[in-house]
Amino acid sequence: MRVAIIGGGISGLTTAFYLNFYRKDVDVTVFESNEYLGGKMRTKEKDGFLMEEGTNGFLSNKPDTLELVKDVDCEDILLRSDDNARIRYIYKDKLHLLPESPKAFASTKLLSTLGKLRVLCEFIVPTKTDDKEETLQEFGYRRVGKEMTDVFLDAMSAGVYGSTPKKLSVNASFGKVVALEKHFGGLFKGMLAQRKKEAGPGGILMSFQGGCSTFVERVAKASKADIKTNFKIEKIEKIDDKFILNGDKKLIFDKVILSTPAYVTAKLLEDIIPSIYDRLNEIEYSPISVVGLGYDDLEDDLKGFGLLTTTSSKQPVLGVLWDSSIFFDRAKHGKKLLRVMIGGQRNKELAMKSEEVLVEFAKLGIKNTMGVDANPSTVYVKRWEKGIPNYGVGHMDNVNEIFKRVKTVDNVYLSSNAYYGVALNDCVSNAKKCAKEVLGIDM
Repeated sequence: MRVAIIGGGISGLTTAFYLNFYRKDVDVTVFESNEYLGGKMRTKEKDGFLMEEGTNGFLSNKPDTLELVKDVDCEDILLRSDDNARIRYIYKDKLHLLPESPKAFASTKLLSTLGKLRVLCEFIVPTKTDDKEETLQEFGYRRVGKEMTDVFLDAMSAGVYGSTPKKLSVNASFGKVVALEKHFGGLFKGMLAQRKKEAGPGGILMSFQGGCSTFVERVAKASKADIKTNFKIEKIEKIDDKFILNGDKKLIFDKVILSTPAYVTAKLLEDIIPSIYDRLNEIEYSPISVVGLGYDDLEDDLKGFGLLTTTSSKQPVLGVLWDSSIFFDRAKHGKKLLRVMIGGQRNKELAMKSEEVLVEFAKLGIKNTMGVDANPSTVYVKRWEKGIPNYGVGHMDNVNEIFKRVKTVDNVYLSSNAYYGVALNDCVSNAKKCAKEVLGIDM
């Protein structure tokens, strides 16, 4: 059986790996249009600093990526975050420590007394009885109040999706909190019930020595696939029960997996499954830029993970990650590395500014939020015009219909972060499921 995987990001590579992991006789070819693998999961070294262009790791509270690490046999490069990374901040009117206990929540200045009382009233808020989809904002206002939503959920949306509560479907983006209300009658009731069943905290941030690209390379090698970079697939034809790529009779495959962004997948499947073209293009992507600022001598000890801003703070940045404090190898001893996020759904117009302007926005952002006015010795900018999929209201119904229509054509499969989760754990989990489906393995 010959299988083509279009797209060499972590979803495509993980799918390739598990195809070989479960069946050694599968002939897998991965086509990647760029000269490098990993997609948005890429590390660049500059002047001794390791700058991540996208994600910097994954949480250990889900088993998926940890299982992949073990299966690929690369536990030797697994890197645990510093314990100080649990210290996080939100910038509203000034920098506030994110409360992590009832006592800390009671004393935080992020919410007014009335705002805190409204949160406590979540225990008596009636359970939603219908299945109507809500935005995260609608869900938050209803269950925990406007203040909590406009501060905590707003910052969380920026950190995870580069978005805002108004632009996200709570059902598609944070399905677990919807499930807590549905099954337990409320968020706090659900969290208390789960705490009795589960031991331990919500997970530890993990990454890889040398950056995420090191992991990408190990997965690619372990997949044993024939990997072709700088190879763009522009056309897929189906003749009888075979697929021909780019009209080249040497590129004939039995099955095709698309691990490409939704808008690329739409073009590639336009001739084979025209009915999903518009639906795939309905999946919106948020523009976002990442600005790395490296400092040779910065007095601030940067004890913590970093900070997220709120919309109300009117800052030019979504957040600042203190990368050298999170993972020891991101900067050489004594040096500091900050990674600044700009744009997203909150400030779309900022994301695609020139590199010079983005660096100035990043410096202004850390000056306003952290009081750091020093000039960096090294800068690195990566702009993503179509960065993170934004799961808006209607996303789940749209995606379910997309997969339903894909199944009308035998041996076509989808595996990317456009559909059922954007985090690394989600990509790995969905890729593994895709591999099992291709091979007909019961899930």
